[in-house]
Amino acid sequence: MNIYGIVGWKNSGKTTLVERLVAEITGRGFTVSTIKHAHHTFDIDHEGKDSHRHRSAGAGEVLLVSRNRWALMHENRGTPEPPLSALLDKLAPVDLVLIEGYKRDDHPKIEARNVHGTQDMLALGDPTIRAVAAGVPVEGLAIPVLDINNIEKIADFILQEVNLVQNTETGE
Repeated sequence: MNIYGIVGWKNSGKTTLVERLVAEITGRGFTVSTIKHAHHTFDIDHEGKDSHRHRSAGAGEVLLVSRNRWALMHENRGTPEPPLSALLDKLAPVDLVLIEGYKRDDHPKIEARNVHGTQDMLALGDPTIRAVAAGVPVEGLAIPVLDINNIEKIADFILQEVNLVQNTETGE
């Protein structure tokens, strides 16, 4: 499976960029899945629901199924967060997995940078960042700077990076 990451500081536009890329790339006929890293406790379940009651009772995993979708909830219960590679193994095969977060992992990435970004650029110290998607001009980088609002061009860049389309400029 091809993987490509979108990283950036909080409120840098990562989620919006991933959402727009999924729509653009699937609109071109490719299959896409996503992985989103959360730095906080989250719950997709609600107190009082049967699946929540199962987890609260101590179930290590709860598989919730309907004719429209299924979801597997796994409780870490004190064990370390699984590495990205283990999570990728749980996904069904697709053309591309877009990963939001996991900025310290070694897969190729684009850094999202919004107009209000005041933190240091991640790209300055991370060779796995192959481009920056920004809403303002960025100077002095040895990697491409893409307009964060030009989703077609960002999608082209990613698809060329993972060899899902040929480079139309070079014919490769």
